Amino acid sequence: QVQLIEGGGGSVQAGGSLRLSCAASGRGLSFSSYAVGWFRQAPGKERDFVAAIPWSGGTTAYADSVKGRFTISRDNAKTTVYLQMNSLKPEDTAIYYCASNPSYWNPLSVRSSYDRWGQGTQVTVSS
Repeated sequence: QVQLIEGGGGSVQAGGSLRLSCAASGRGLSFSSYAVGWFRQAPGKERDFVAAIPWSGGTTAYADSVKGRFTISRDNAKTTVYLQMNSLKPEDTAIYYCASNPSYWNPLSVRSSYDRWGQGTQVTVSS
């Protein structure tokens, strides 16, 4: 069974950058999913959509709050997905999760579209 493993979280000052990674153990991530997405959950809040990318190279999707600051990408081997986060703000502080979306018919920005989740990685942005 594919397991997702996030990395790259940490603490940074406002205006700084971090790059998160999402890798799959077991079979390659692309073999078992249509797309990979990133979600985040701040304390006391819902887990919200951040960005998603189809393995086919189709159109990426972003939450309005991160457009122009975050970039999602995948490596050529289709085994790792990255989330480059620039111009970070304190309100970006959250646990970030990557997840696998198994079907083209599942909307990219909807949490219930995803059937496998990583353990999460903490991102803290200080002012």
